[in-house]
Amino acid sequence: MKDYRKAKKLVDVSVGESVRILRELQEMSQNELSEVTGIPQSTISAIENDRVNLGVERAKILARALKCHPAVLVFPGWDVQQESAA
Repeated sequence: MKDYRKAKKLVDVSVGESVRILRELQEMSQNELSEVTGIPQSTISAIENDRVNLGVERAKILARALKCHPAVLVFPGWDVQQESAA
């Protein structure tokens, strides 16, 4: 562990970008994600483009489909160390 280096944060990711990145990592299209979640493709597009708020319920549904914790979608830029120091 002494060779461990904390990763540097390279970019800020919005909520919508986190949804898109995780969807693409799962190799899913917006249409496929829509079919799995029941969320209209147009709404998924609006979420990914930060035109519509994700919301708790949609975050839960999308997290199940994208195999991640909802917090990964809702708080993509959360810095535990910075927040615990506040």
